[in-house]
Amino acid sequence: MGLVFAFELHDRLIGTIRLVPLGHGLTLTEQLLSISDPQAMSRWPQAWDAGRLVVAPEYRVGQDVLKRCLHLTLTDLLEHADVRHLAGSCTHILSRLYRRFGFSLFARDVLLPGTEKTYCLIHGEVGRVREALAPAAEAVEA
Repeated sequence: MGLVFAFELHDRLIGTIRLVPLGHGLTLTEQLLSISDPQAMSRWPQAWDAGRLVVAPEYRVGQDVLKRCLHLTLTDLLEHADVRHLAGSCTHILSRLYRRFGFSLFARDVLLPGTEKTYCLIHGEVGRVREALAPAAEAVEA
């Protein structure tokens, strides 16, 4: 149902991300959206969850490599699926990173039932995210 993308640099695996279409009740993001704003899904047709981002520690500093990886991921996703919105659940720290990539903070401190864990929910319209992730030369042409 979803897709997992791997990021490779110089023949070394440096990270992964999982993308899953929303509306099937499969992701933490959907569970948290049902708590924070049950109507969000109806406002975001063709929405996908951008989750489970994992990056090797040495590539967590600076954003150029990650930005390029996410740009290639989104480009590939758009070639194979009708995607208009991206959403995700993450820590507060990661929400800042995602905001640099065209997402906005949708909800903060959403409590996962049965735990003490809280999450931020992020949302990005695909055009805005794509523009934020585009390499400098591509952004000028757009």
